[in-house]
This record gives sequence, structure tokens and C-alpha cells, in this order.
Amino acid sequence: MATRVNVAWIRVAGAALLALSAQVPSASATEVPSAYDWAAGGEGVPPSLLFALALQESGLPWRGRLIPWPWTLNINGTPSRYANRWDACLALRRALSRVPNANADVGLGQINVHYYGERVREPCELLDPYRNLALTARILREQHRPGEDWSLAVGRYHRPAGGPAAARYQRSVEQRLIRLSQIPLTNPTTSASDP
Repeated sequence: MATRVNVAWIRVAGAALLALSAQVPSASATEVPSAYDWAAGGEGVPPSLLFALALQESGLPWRGRLIPWPWTLNINGTPSRYANRWDACLALRRALSRVPNANADVGLGQINVHYYGERVREPCELLDPYRNLALTARILREQHRPGEDWSLAVGRYHRPAGGPAAARYQRSVEQRLIRLSQIPLTNPTTSASDP
């Protein structure tokens, strides 16, 4: 992945990530960060699944582990990461002004502006980590059908039409779940709380 992340500003941006990734578990931990519990609980989505999906979509190696990076963009197949929300927003606006129908995936859940942009007032709102997680959880819930395994919804999150691409993505997220200490794909029993 082409990246604009460097070590100096990762240290600076680290403070901003405390609410989202300071509690990022190691490979043997059994809890997901509280922001994921909050967003998933609001939609009835398994928090571990939401966290694994964010790792798949925006994961950045940092200090020997993978963390979801909130200021990740993928514009027309070219991924990049930014030091902060402001820089990512400028890059997103620039890209959309050059190519209004650009294929732009934004933030922790890499929400596609073309398909889901009407759910926000303007595309840069998708760079708000909490807003992005809440919308990611909502889209994931919308892809879930009663009585089926949540992993099928993960495939449709990536590709609603299904098919081989959805199946590959589903397997990849499942592997992340396994690495997250095999947290079960069950519905959360807690309600949403303030992040």
C-alpha cells in the first residue's frame, strides 16, 4: 500500500488514536477496543467482527501490531494513509473535485462515497472515526439476514452482489478473527453507550 505515514507523525497522531486503538488487543487478547463495542452495540453487530473488519480495511502495522487507521483513503484503487483527519480530508476533496465520481473508500471501514455518501452531509464526515465505525456497523447489519452467520454479511459488506470476491474477503476477515483469539461471532448483549 502506498502510504504517507511516517514514524514522526505516528507519534504525534498516537494521542488522537487513544480512544480507538490504545486498547487494541494483542494476538492473544479477548477484548476489542471500547469504540468498537460502542459502534457495534448500537447496531447489534458482534464487536469482534467490526474490529476484524476495520483491521482488514484500514490496518496499519504499528509497534509490532496491526491497528485500524482512521485516516485511510483508497481513491480509484490507490490506497494512502494520512497523519490526521485534516490532511485526509484535503486529499479526499481534491480527488473528488478532479473526478466527481471517483471510487473513494474512506476511513476505518473504508466506506465507499459513491454508494454510501448520501448518509453524510459531506464526504469528509466519513473521516470522523466514531461516525465511520457507526456507519460501518450499520452497513454490516443491513447486509446480515436473520438466521445466517455474520461472516456472510461480511462478504456482502465488501461486495453486496456476493460471488468469489465476497467469499475471499469473508475468509480474510475470518482469519483476522482467528488471530484475535477466536472471539465468537455472536450478537452483543450490551446496549450502546457513550464512547
